[in-house]
Amino acid sequence: MSAGETVVVGLGSDLRGDDAAGLAVARLLAGLHGDAPPPGVAVEACGDAAALVEAWSGAALAIVVDAVRTGAPPGTVHHRLPSLPVPLPAPLPVEGWHGGTHSLGLVDAVDLARALGRLPGELVVVGIEGGDFTPGAPMTPPVLAAVRRTARELRERLSRERRAGRRR
Repeated sequence: MSAGETVVVGLGSDLRGDDAAGLAVARLLAGLHGDAPPPGVAVEACGDAAALVEAWSGAALAIVVDAVRTGAPPGTVHHRLPSLPVPLPAPLPVEGWHGGTHSLGLVDAVDLARALGRLPGELVVVGIEGGDFTPGAPMTPPVLAAVRRTARELRERLSRERRAGRRR
């Protein structure tokens, strides 16, 4: 990744129902179903949070989208960390992302990146509340609707900010 770029990373597993939410947002943004991502925006889909360290290395802004479990209704979109300063506070003040259904959770990846000195310049985390993480289950309708809405809103925001000449 070129320094100064923005990367959107979808995190999750296609094999566990609503856990695929982050991956689905990334695929929609990557243009697998139409439009290409906005100029200067890279899109990555990661099956494991450990891959985040490489995906966001050198990025000025990293936006990570992942499924979460906080007890809110499925399909709720959480912008719990609208913008985190770097260096990030320790411990990272996030619940619902720690451990996830991946081998490492998002918080674990942030801790690893901090230790390696490979955090992005700025980190934004978007969580989509999942309801069914059963192996082999499809994404539930409220989560699928939230995925489409989140991808659309991210594309619009990033396109608008790029047109305005802002970094993100």
